[in-house]
Amino acid sequence: MSDTILALNGVSKSFGGKPAVREVSFSVERGQITGFLGPNGAGKTTSLRMALGILTPDSGTVALFGGRPRAAALDRVGFLPEERGIYRKMKVIDVIVFFARLKGVGPAIARERGLAMLEEFGLADVAQSKVKELSKGMAQKVQIISTLVHEPEFIILDEPFSGLDPVNQSALEQVVRKQAQAGRTILFSTHVMEHAERLCDKIVLIAKGRKAFDGTVASALSQVPRRVMLEIASDHDLAQVLAGMGNLHREEQDGRSVWIVDLAAGSDAQDVLKACVDADVKLTRFEPVRAHLHDAFVHLVGRDAETPSEPETV
Repeated sequence: MSDTILALNGVSKSFGGKPAVREVSFSVERGQITGFLGPNGAGKTTSLRMALGILTPDSGTVALFGGRPRAAALDRVGFLPEERGIYRKMKVIDVIVFFARLKGVGPAIARERGLAMLEEFGLADVAQSKVKELSKGMAQKVQIISTLVHEPEFIILDEPFSGLDPVNQSALEQVVRKQAQAGRTILFSTHVMEHAERLCDKIVLIAKGRKAFDGTVASALSQVPRRVMLEIASDHDLAQVLAGMGNLHREEQDGRSVWIVDLAAGSDAQDVLKACVDADVKLTRFEPVRAHLHDAFVHLVGRDAETPSEPETV
């Protein structure tokens, strides 16, 4: 059995002559949580739709479970689309059973699983309510349950955290972790880097339709220059004291002047501290700054990529 669940090889897609995805290649390996990251309009949804065979690439190939994305393979996939939508006039449990039946689950098992998952998600008391009577957050939970109820091997979530409040975002992160612990492979797209930083084994960054990075979170973070923040109570020229250790600039933070040191290769925070001590610099703040995934994204693709310029879908 292949360890590669999904492989996109040089896929491109345009709409009305405008490119949405340009020669994107990446793979999703069995058992991984992979984050597909980029700003709104970067080409994430178009790529996911090509992965599922909803859209056909203009060029390049897609392999899902080792072959073209056909119906038999899609039965092994749980897909939460970016556009939320479940049947508003149906009862909650009936919606869940309906989606499970579409994936080949028997009616009794579908109902049993659906009721159990509603209990797990804190929605047991709305099982017989109509979807239109639910809050937006509750309806989104029902759609997530409908995505997972057939116990898919491969779960694709397109912007799953969008529209959820912080409490429900945290709850969804726990759901993702639990699914991964059960041995399922997960690919989710998001433009919010914090979720990926906490959850992912691997990330793929995309900007303006092109892949900008493909690797582990640690590898992405290692691309960002290490940084130290300093405040001093003396009149030393830090540019001279820290010569050769990195790039220095000053910022105003809460009305205070702060020195920012982007460390050069081969220098670390302890070198900065030692140089300041040796020069008798009076430090009132010495703070090595941990890089975050958003910093890595900006470093790898530039701030201009945060402004979408390509169509995401038709």
